[in-house]
Amino acid sequence: FVITTMIKIAKVCEKINNVNSKPDFDVKSFCYRIPANILRLNLSNISLFALQMFVYYLFSAILIFFSYKSVRGGINYLNYFKAELAKPTSDYTPFCSIMVPCRGLDEGLEENLSMLFRQDFPQYEVLFVVDDAQDKSVSVIEKVSRQNTQIIKLVVAGKAKDESQKVHNLREAVLEVSDESKVFVFVDSDARPGENWLRNLIAPLQSENIGCATGYRWFISNKNTFSSLMRSVWNASIASALGANTTSNFCWGGSMAIRRDVFDKLDMREKWRGTLSDDFAVTRTMKAANLPIYFVPNCLTASVEDCTWRELLEFTTRQMKITRVYAPHLWKASFLGSFLFNSVFVWGIFIIAFYSINTFAFWVAVASLSLVSAFSIGKAWLRLNAVKLVLKNYEKELSKQFWTQNTLWILSPALFFYNACRALLSRRIVWRGIGYELKSPDKTIIIQADTTPR
Repeated sequence: FVITTMIKIAKVCEKINNVNSKPDFDVKSFCYRIPANILRLNLSNISLFALQMFVYYLFSAILIFFSYKSVRGGINYLNYFKAELAKPTSDYTPFCSIMVPCRGLDEGLEENLSMLFRQDFPQYEVLFVVDDAQDKSVSVIEKVSRQNTQIIKLVVAGKAKDESQKVHNLREAVLEVSDESKVFVFVDSDARPGENWLRNLIAPLQSENIGCATGYRWFISNKNTFSSLMRSVWNASIASALGANTTSNFCWGGSMAIRRDVFDKLDMREKWRGTLSDDFAVTRTMKAANLPIYFVPNCLTASVEDCTWRELLEFTTRQMKITRVYAPHLWKASFLGSFLFNSVFVWGIFIIAFYSINTFAFWVAVASLSLVSAFSIGKAWLRLNAVKLVLKNYEKELSKQFWTQNTLWILSPALFFYNACRALLSRRIVWRGIGYELKSPDKTIIIQADTTPR
C-alpha cells in the first residue's frame, strides 16, 4: 500500500505540477528501490521541486492520520472520565500516610495545604517534609497544622547530596510514617486536591493487581496572562495521554498512591536513590515489575498559579530534559511529532500564500491544514469537557480557557520542538533554586547549591 501510494504521489508531482524530468526516470523502479535503499534518492533522476512536493504530501498524509488518531483518543478520554465518575464511592479506607515535600512559598500554598485536612476520609496522617527548618514554607505548615486535628508531622530531611532534593525528602519521609499505615500517598505542595481526592485516589489499590494509582495536574491561571495560558495548553496535551490503558499510563508524583506492601516489596526507597524524578522512577519500576498504573480522573488536581515567559520556558524545558533521560522513547516521539506538525503547517501556509489557487499543491495544503485544525480543535474541546466533569469548583476559570485551549494548540508544537531541541543539547536543569546534571536515570549530580532566598 505504501509503495503504491508513493508511486501515485510521485506521478502527481511530475505531471500535475508540470515539472520537467529526465526521460529515463522510472518512477516505479525508483519507488520500489526505496525499502531496500532506505530512501537513498537519486536526485539526478528526479527534479528537486517534485521531490519537495512528494515529501510535503507524504508528511501531510502522516500528520492527518495522527491527528485523526488524536481526536479518537479525545473521544476515548472523555468516555473514560464519564465511566470512572459513574462508579459508586469506594468504601476502601485503610490508614494512609500523605507525604508532602515542601520548599519555598508556592502561590496559594496555605489553601493548597489546607485542602489536605478537608478530606472525606476517616483516618490518615500528613507528613510535611522540608530540607531546612528555616524554609519559608514552615510558617505556613505550622499555621494550617494548628487549625486541624489530624496526625501531623514535620520532617526535616536535610540537604540532598547525590539526588534531587524532592527525592531526598521523600526517602526520609517514608522512614517516619506510622506503623499502622497501609497506603503511601504523595502530593505536591502546588496541587490543590478536592475533598474526595484521597478516597478516590486509593480506591483502585483495593485490587492487589494494581501497582500504583495516579492523578494529574491541570494549570489554572489567576491573571490569565498569555504565558500562563500557554503553559496550561502545553500541559493539557500530556494530561490526555493518560487513560484506560494501564500499561501505557505513567505516574505523576504530584498525586500518587502506592500500597505500603508493594512499596516495600519493590524496594522503592532504594530505587529512588540517586534519581532526580520521583514519578519517572516509580513508573520505570512499575513497568519493570509488570504492575498496572491506574489513572484516576477524579484525582485530576488544580494547580492554581501564574507564570512568566521565563518560567514557562524553564518549566517546559525541564520536563523535556527529564523525559529524555528517563523515557527517551517519549522524547523522540515528541521531537519527531512536533517537527512533523511544524513542518506541515509552515510549509502549508507558504504554499497557500505563494502558489496559484489553480495548482494541486494549493488545494492539498488547504485540505491538510483544514483537516488537522478540525481534528486538533476537536481534541482540545473533548479534553476540556472531560476536565470540567472533575474540576467543578473551577467552572468559571475553565470556561475562560475555552478559546485558549481551542486556539493555542497551534503554538504548542513549536514550544515542544524548542523544548526537545534544548533537551538534546543539555542535561542540566535548575529546579527550585538548585542546579542538577542528569547523568543517567539513577545518577544525579548537584552542580549548583541552593540559591533560593530564605
